Amino acid sequence: MQHPAFEEVTVHHEHADDATFKKKVWRTTVILSAITIVELAIGYIIYFMHKGDNPSDFAILAFKGMVCILTLAKAYYIVSVFMHLGDEIRNMIMTIVVPLMLFIRFIAAFIWDGNSYKNLRNKNDKHFQETTMPAKHGAHKEEAKPAAPASGKE
Repeated sequence: MQHPAFEEVTVHHEHADDATFKKKVWRTTVILSAITIVELAIGYIIYFMHKGDNPSDFAILAFKGMVCILTLAKAYYIVSVFMHLGDEIRNMIMTIVVPLMLFIRFIAAFIWDGNSYKNLRNKNDKHFQETTMPAKHGAHKEEAKPAAPASGKE
């Protein structure tokens, strides 16, 4: 059914045959499996970097960023193929994607605000620092140790 004023909303019943759909699903499954294997390999690399003597903070951060990017790629394939959003019209896709982007932005803002609160509290609230920060190992033993008696020999 074609409506001249609403071409983008017009319903097009274009069904792919069963073999084509199965091929698309298998291709997506292979891609998702490959991405998962790469993510696991990066996870092991990060794990062994943390166990090392001198882990590079930049390298660990770069690997974690790669895992985030690969996770977004997997989410795209899952939503596009298995949830059939890739076959929808643009307005339907934007109805789902825009609120999702706003939700991700809210999560980032909450994390940023919570981190700021934590840093300010650690910096300005002396009671918080005294009651929750661990003492250095053995610091309480040195204070409780009695002074050695003077023997008179110097």
